[in-house]
Amino acid sequence: MVHHRDSGGHLIGQAAAQRRCQRGGLSLKTEELTSALLHVRLHLFVQSFTLVFFPLAVWLLLRLLSLTAIDQWLLKGLQTVSCMPPPVSSAVILTKAVGGNEAAAIFNSAFGSFLGIVVTPLLLLLFLGSSSSVPFSSIFSQLFMTVVVPLIVGQVCRGFLRECLERRKLPFGTISSVVLLMIIYTTFCDTFSNPNIELDPTSLLLVVLIIFSIQLSFMLLTFAFSTRSGSGFSPADTVAIVFCSTHKSLTLGIPMLKIVFEGYEHLSLISVPLLIYHPAQILLGSVLVATIRSWMTSRQKAVKLSALQPV
Repeated sequence: MVHHRDSGGHLIGQAAAQRRCQRGGLSLKTEELTSALLHVRLHLFVQSFTLVFFPLAVWLLLRLLSLTAIDQWLLKGLQTVSCMPPPVSSAVILTKAVGGNEAAAIFNSAFGSFLGIVVTPLLLLLFLGSSSSVPFSSIFSQLFMTVVVPLIVGQVCRGFLRECLERRKLPFGTISSVVLLMIIYTTFCDTFSNPNIELDPTSLLLVVLIIFSIQLSFMLLTFAFSTRSGSGFSPADTVAIVFCSTHKSLTLGIPMLKIVFEGYEHLSLISVPLLIYHPAQILLGSVLVATIRSWMTSRQKAVKLSALQPV
C-alpha cells in the first residue's frame, strides 16, 4: 500500500473548503434556515433519499456493473458519490432560478451537510472499507474543524456584521465560485500528479454516461414521487426536492475522501467520479431550469383555478 505525503494541494483544498463553509455561514440568513424547519415531511424525504436510498440503489447498480470491464476503482468512486450529502450551493441556486421553495432548499442543504459529517464517513466505510487506521474520533474531529467550525464562525460573524454585510452587498456568489474552483483545481492536481494512476479512457467515458443517467433517472423518480396525488407537496416543494435529493457536495466530499481514505493508493481514481458529478449536476440542472419553471408555473395556475371553482 502506497502512502503519499500530505501535499500543498491538499492543504490549499482544505483551506478552500473551510473558506467556502465560512462564506456559507456569512451569506445564509439565519431566519431563512429556521423558516423551513417545520416542513418535516419534506426534510425527511430529501435526507432519506439522498443518504439512504441513493447509496443503496447505486450499490445494487454496481453489483451489475462490476461484471463489466469498467475500471473497478472508478466504480468505487461512483459509490463514494452516492454517499455524499447535498451541496450547500448548487441545489439552492437552481431552486431559486426556477422559483421553487428556496427556504426548504437552503435548510435541507445546510442540514444535510451537518448530517453528512456523521453519516457519510459511516457510509463510506460500510460500502468501501478503508485501508487507513484513522479512528472515527480523528475523522469526525477533522471534519468538524474543516466544515462545522467555519460555518458556525460565519453565522456568529453575520450576527455582528449584519448591517455592514447588507449595506455593502459583498459578492459572496463570486467568492464562492472562486473558492470552489480552487478545490476542483487542487483536487485535479493531486489526482493526475500521481504517477501510479492509470485512467482508462473507455471506462471514463462510460462513467460519465452512467453519471448523467443516474442523475436524470433519480430526478424523474423524485419528481414522480413528489407530484403523485396525496403527496402533500406543492409545485415549489417539488422543485426543491428534485434538486436537493439528487445533488451531491464536492466541497464536503473531497475533504471527506482525503480524511477517511488518507494514504489510500487508489484515492485519486476514486475521486474522479465526484469531480465529474459536480459539473454534470450543474449542467443538467441548468438545461432543465426553463422546462421545470414552465411546469411549475402551469401547475400553480391549475391549483389556483381549482381552488376558485365552486364546490
